[in-house]
Amino acid sequence: MATPEIEISKNVLMDIAVTTLDGIEGTEVASAPLKMGEVLRNQTPGRRPRALRVTREGQDVTVDVGLNIEFGRNLVALSEQVQQAVRENIELMTGLKVRAVNVSVHNVCLPKGSPA
Repeated sequence: MATPEIEISKNVLMDIAVTTLDGIEGTEVASAPLKMGEVLRNQTPGRRPRALRVTREGQDVTVDVGLNIEFGRNLVALSEQVQQAVRENIELMTGLKVRAVNVSVHNVCLPKGSPA
């Protein structure tokens, strides 16, 4: 008896990444800049365009994410935490191999709730 083939959509992989990032204090996925046209085309209607791209080649996944990080946070440490958490969650939930999680910091912003 053959094992059935299971297909995991890119939207599921993106949702895993976004949910993971929502749980990391001091970060948020940046809005997609206009030059990231491919990101805008790949978004589900009704969702805000984000600087997040998931590329899949067979069982290998690459995640590119642009972040806004709160002022005063250690950019390197927070970026490494994002890479590790996204990699672990995608691999754990899907069984796919994450080849890379590429993080770019788009903005440094004031913490939520602080006076402007």
